[in-house]
Amino acid sequence: MQTKRVNDEMLKNIKGYENRKAYVAPFSSLSADKLGNVDSDNLKEHVRRTKLVSSLREAIEKCEIKDGMTISFHHHFRAGDKLLMQVVDILAEMGVKNLRIAASSLTSAHNGLVAHIENGVVNRIETSGLRGKLAQAVSEGILEYPAVIRSHGGRARAISSGDVKIDVAFLAASSADCMGNANGVKGKSICGAMGYAKVDAQYAEKVVVVTDTLVPYPNFPQSIPQTQVDYVAVVDEVGDSSGIMSGATRFTNNPKELLQAKRVVDVMKASGLFVDGFSMQTGSGGASLAVTRFVKEEIKKRDIKLSYALGGITAPMVELLEEGLVDQLFDTQSFDLTAAESVGRNEKHVEVSADFYASIGNKSAAVNKLDFVILSALEIDTDFNVNVISGSDGVIRAASGGHSDTAAMAKMSILVAPLTRGRLSTIIDKVTTVVTPGSTVDVVVTDYGVTVNPGRKDLLEKFKAANLPLITMEELRAMATRLVGTPKEIEFTDEVVAVVEYRDGSIIDTIRKVK
Repeated sequence: MQTKRVNDEMLKNIKGYENRKAYVAPFSSLSADKLGNVDSDNLKEHVRRTKLVSSLREAIEKCEIKDGMTISFHHHFRAGDKLLMQVVDILAEMGVKNLRIAASSLTSAHNGLVAHIENGVVNRIETSGLRGKLAQAVSEGILEYPAVIRSHGGRARAISSGDVKIDVAFLAASSADCMGNANGVKGKSICGAMGYAKVDAQYAEKVVVVTDTLVPYPNFPQSIPQTQVDYVAVVDEVGDSSGIMSGATRFTNNPKELLQAKRVVDVMKASGLFVDGFSMQTGSGGASLAVTRFVKEEIKKRDIKLSYALGGITAPMVELLEEGLVDQLFDTQSFDLTAAESVGRNEKHVEVSADFYASIGNKSAAVNKLDFVILSALEIDTDFNVNVISGSDGVIRAASGGHSDTAAMAKMSILVAPLTRGRLSTIIDKVTTVVTPGSTVDVVVTDYGVTVNPGRKDLLEKFKAANLPLITMEELRAMATRLVGTPKEIEFTDEVVAVVEYRDGSIIDTIRKVK
C-alpha cells in the first residue's frame, strides 16, 4: 500500500501550520523567537540535565515569588507534614507579603501559619479543611479575606478551570530523582498516593518537588513526572509518616459504633445493590471504617466481590484487595501506612488524581460509578443537610473532604452517626454549616434506627420488606430533644470568616464569626 506524503498544501489545513517549521527543525537551528520566552543564553538551561538546586531557599528564589502570589501544597502527610511551614518561614525571611495558601487541607501541623497571618505574610487561605489553632484563629476572623472551603473534587475543578491559578506548587515527595520524577511510596518518609499533588503539578505555573530521599534517575513509579517539574530541592525531613493516620481514621471497638456499622451493612444488603461487582467508598470515622470489615464478612458468605473501592484507602480495604475480594482500589490519599505501602507494590492498587476521583469539571469522575458511599457527620438537620466542618460551638474544626462529591454521585449515600455525642444532639433543626445538601443524602443510620430521605420511596419499601428498624427524622429529633434537650442557639456576628463552595463552585453556605 502506497503511503500518502504530507505536502505543504495539506499542512495548510492543520491548526498551527504557520509554526510547523519550529516543530520539525533540528535543535541546533532553533532560535530564540521560536522558543518563545527562552532566549539564546538560556537554551542550555531550557534543556538542562538536572533540576536539582542546592537548597529549598534557592528553589524559592528561582521561582521569583512576589507579593500577592498563590502557592499550593498537598496534605498527604496530614499531621506529619513538614514542608508547608518550611516554605512559608523562608518566604517570611525574604519579606514576601499577602500570599494566598491554596492547600488541599490544613492540619495542626500548620498552626505556625497563625503568626504569618498576623505579620502579613499570608492573607488568604483556600483549603478543604482547617484544624487546631489555625482553625480557631480563622474562626475568630484573623484573615483579611474569608477562607474558601472546597471539597476535594471542587478544588480539582477550581484549579483545572482556572478559578484558582497557582503560581508555585510545592510538592512534598518521599522520593525524587534529579529531574523531578517523584512519588510517595519510596524513601524514608512515605505517604503513599499523591492524588491531590497531581492536579497542582499539572496546572501550576511553576512546580518545586521537595524530598528527603534523592534517588538515581529514573525514579519509578512517577506520581509526578519530570515533564511538570521546574526544580528539585532536598531537605532533611519532608514529612513524618506516622502523622498520616489521625483521629479521623481511627479503628473502633466501641459497641455503639459497631452496632451502627452492622446496621449500615444491613441497609446495603436490603437495597438491592449489594450484588457481585458492586462498588463502594467508606469515609473517615470509627463506624464508617468498621463497615469495611463487616462488608468483608458478608461478601465472603455470598461468594461475591467488589469491582472497585474508592477514596482515601485504609488497611481494611487493602485486606479486601489482597484476599481477592475487590478487583481494584482507586487511591487518592493513603490513610495509613498499610495503604501507603500497598499502593507502591500492588498493581491493582492504583493511585489516581483528585480530578479523576471527584471533579465535576471533567468528562467523568470515579465517584460517578459508585454504588455505595458511607460517610460520617458532625451534624445532620431535619432536612438531611450535613455539616462536617463546624463544631457545635460554631468554630471550624474539620474538613469538607470528598463528602459532597460522593454523596452527590453515589447510587446510595449513607450517613452514619450517633444520635447524641456527650450532651449534644447530632440530629438538629438546622446545621451550623451546610457542606452536603440534604437532597443528596439517601439514608441516615444511627444507634436508634434507620432513617430514609422521603425522596427515596424505593428504598423505604425495600427496607420495610427487610424488617429494618425504621424511624423518621422527626422521631429522631424528638428523641434527641428528650435525651439532651435543646442547646442555646449560637450567636454570630455579621463578619464572614469563611465561605463554603459546593463542588460546582457555587456558594452553599458561609461561616460567620461567633460573638
